[in-house]
Amino acid sequence: MSTATSKTTSGRTQTPSLHLQRILALILLIGQGGITVTGSLVRVTGSGLGCDTWPLCHEGSLVPVAGAAPWVHQAVEFGNRMLTFVLSAAAIAVLYAVVRAKRRREVKALAIASLAGIAVQAVIGGISVLVDLRWWAVAVHFLPSMVLVWIAALLYMRVAEPDDATPQQRFSSSARALSILAAVALSAVLVTGTMVTGSGPHSGDAGAGMQGRLQMDTRILVYVHAVCMYTYLLCTLITVYLLRRSHAPRDAFHTASVLVGMIVVQWAVGVTQFYLGVPRWTVPGHIAMSSIVVAFSAFLYAHGRRRLS
Repeated sequence: MSTATSKTTSGRTQTPSLHLQRILALILLIGQGGITVTGSLVRVTGSGLGCDTWPLCHEGSLVPVAGAAPWVHQAVEFGNRMLTFVLSAAAIAVLYAVVRAKRRREVKALAIASLAGIAVQAVIGGISVLVDLRWWAVAVHFLPSMVLVWIAALLYMRVAEPDDATPQQRFSSSARALSILAAVALSAVLVTGTMVTGSGPHSGDAGAGMQGRLQMDTRILVYVHAVCMYTYLLCTLITVYLLRRSHAPRDAFHTASVLVGMIVVQWAVGVTQFYLGVPRWTVPGHIAMSSIVVAFSAFLYAHGRRRLS
């Protein structure tokens, strides 16, 4: 496929350029990570039931209703819901661009998965409201967001690759295996993290208290979460070493090095949370770093096999 923008005789653009496709994919990636942060703001402000039903905000009303709940809670929850439409628009724009540009099947599949995932997430979010923010529903709502960040990161990488090039293996088999093992360890980090959150103090609604929370010792869950995180970090460090030893491409090694730095930052945020008793202001930062770590993990995975011009 030619990546240059084709034009009609009248000069009107017909095919979205590669540059535009990458910009749209980047916007989608940022949006997928950003909506997890706004979701965390819903939780730490206790606004989860600011809109107490779904798909309406309140019974008989699509929008907030004066007096139905504190206006701040309604504004935060309703605002987060509205961001779903912004994110959907970004996903539709990406899908339109890659279809119009006649990109290869892999790129189109990632774009379709992004859009479909947003729709599924909207339903899961509605279910979490209808079951009064039970911890498992909130966890099930968060984890697919991390999957969508991963997909958006892969899409951003794959869009840049020429469709007519042959995929090349750029890692040694051992480095490739370790990068996959690190991704599995990251999954365990995320799952145990939702369990820590589910047993912790921020239920998502100001009046919910500990009702519907995970009835397990938070400290023990934190230790399990930490073990998973250290395993993930170790796997990533070994991957970096193997990349260095095998003289892997510089861009892949740079991505791996940045990923290690992001994991360390995330570790520092988590330790701070633990010793300060999980203050509200730390939660959005921890969630934001989760998205960044997932994105860079996906970047590293994508570097292992690429189409190069």
